[in-house]
Amino acid sequence: MPRNSSRLNYRHTILAAYGGYVAQAIVLNFIPLLYVTFQSELGIPLSRLSLLSLVCFGVQLLIDLLSGAFVDRIGYRACAVAGNLFCAVGLCSLAFFPLLLSPTAGLFLSTCLYGMGAGLLEVIVSPIVEACPTKRKESAMGFLHSAYCWGSVFVVLLSTLLFSVFGIGHWKILACLWGIPPALNAVLFLFVPLYKLPEPEEKNRSSFRSLVSRRIFWLFMLLMLCAGATEAAVAQWASAFAEQGLNVSKTIGDLAGPMAFAVLMGFCRVFYAKNLGRISLEKFLFIGAIGCVFSYLLTTLPPVPGLNLVGCALCGLFVGILWPGTYSLASKAMPYGGTLMFALLALAGDIGCMTGPVLVGMVSDLADNALKIGILAAIVFPLLAVFGSACVLKKEKSLQKSLRRSLPDESEER
Repeated sequence: MPRNSSRLNYRHTILAAYGGYVAQAIVLNFIPLLYVTFQSELGIPLSRLSLLSLVCFGVQLLIDLLSGAFVDRIGYRACAVAGNLFCAVGLCSLAFFPLLLSPTAGLFLSTCLYGMGAGLLEVIVSPIVEACPTKRKESAMGFLHSAYCWGSVFVVLLSTLLFSVFGIGHWKILACLWGIPPALNAVLFLFVPLYKLPEPEEKNRSSFRSLVSRRIFWLFMLLMLCAGATEAAVAQWASAFAEQGLNVSKTIGDLAGPMAFAVLMGFCRVFYAKNLGRISLEKFLFIGAIGCVFSYLLTTLPPVPGLNLVGCALCGLFVGILWPGTYSLASKAMPYGGTLMFALLALAGDIGCMTGPVLVGMVSDLADNALKIGILAAIVFPLLAVFGSACVLKKEKSLQKSLRRSLPDESEER
């Protein structure tokens, strides 16, 4: 640990973790704002642009698979610093690689770099916060995941403002500027104190075999996959959907699409963090999944652009609980899952983030660039989330019923 790290405490560690999710928000939300620009300026079709999400989340998926073997060995600090630096280099390289290589190869190489960074941060940031000596772990997790939302809002708002003032042709300069925050966060991670997750006894330690042998683990994996797919299918295509599918200007499309989505998702996660003791998380998860289905229908079915944009924004409100809520429930059900459990849950989430946008892009391409049809096809994911959250809710009700039966009857005691 660096010499002057003693001056810092766990609050600075949580602040650095917030910065990690902001870095992830930058790389995952800035690039989709440029899909239409890439299509017109670089001549890349939508079906190939959808593969950028496939590559990004595919690289993250690979990191998730490998992280269980190397994160504990090289340490969380090294991984946090490397993750932020990969995000910074990947963003800056967007300005150069498409010129030095072919446009497609350059974009894909940059995507691989920031995908590696996002993957590392996805795996380690949640357990870093989980290990901090905070009293309300679930609340801290909710605020942590809300940092991603506010980072997304900041990225979309500032990018849209600069595009409208200086023109979309200066996107390469902005890509380099967006590389600065993750670079600074890498420096912060050099100095903050890092804490360890509770060490279980050997007999209680969760191995890969013990995790995959539990039904509840696979239920959480399904929920994470659906959370990632439901969120990314709308978030990654919201800008292009508003601009092309609804025929509104890019500025209005970005503000009413991805930014409104991120704002409402952030409010959902802050509400979850502040009201955790007042509402059942299992019920909250089920309501969120039902709301996502409604939002998808409102986004795609009415022939009214205003309602479609409202549906797109509402999706952010309802999907906000799925990812952090599943993390919290999994931590409660499997308290000694450790880095391996977080890595596998992140793996499922990234599979969803990879699958959702690609499905939208491919179906839209088959339907003559009709993004409404592509997004409607992705409704399968919130529907599966309804099923998964209903199973979790049913399991929780059964557990509460069993606990009530096991309590002594007060009348008998008297």
